[in-house]
Amino acid sequence: MSKSSLALLGLVTLFASGCASIVTGHNQTLSVETHSNGTNVVGAACTLDNDKGKWFVNTPGSVVVSRSYGDMNVSCTHEKHEPGVAVVKSAIKAMAFGNILFGGPIGGAVDVTTGAAYDYPTPIRLELGVTQRIPGEQVPAK
Repeated sequence: MSKSSLALLGLVTLFASGCASIVTGHNQTLSVETHSNGTNVVGAACTLDNDKGKWFVNTPGSVVVSRSYGDMNVSCTHEKHEPGVAVVKSAIKAMAFGNILFGGPIGGAVDVTTGAAYDYPTPIRLELGVTQRIPGEQVPAK
């Protein structure tokens, strides 16, 4: 293989790596809603955090967060309701598997490391007065 072919192959590999990061990026917009006994609650102050950072939003509202393998912790308070807490599960995107097949281990590693291979469910519908796992179950707040 000639030096120019090898250099071209190296460039293609470099630019093809991290497919999910190129297509969907490292960030995701999450919508957050709060409810109490099935009724929409407006104006709750929410804090979202994962291993990549911390974000704030008032409900109903949207916030741009950094994608991560780690779950998103959401805590919302409202003056007329008990606080609500949720752990929002991070899920791997199908696109990440395609990147491993076509982009190779380097592309897969880039997406996993940067968080681009993951998504959080949206909208996040948080019930005030309970602790919940999204997706999953609710338990009364302590």
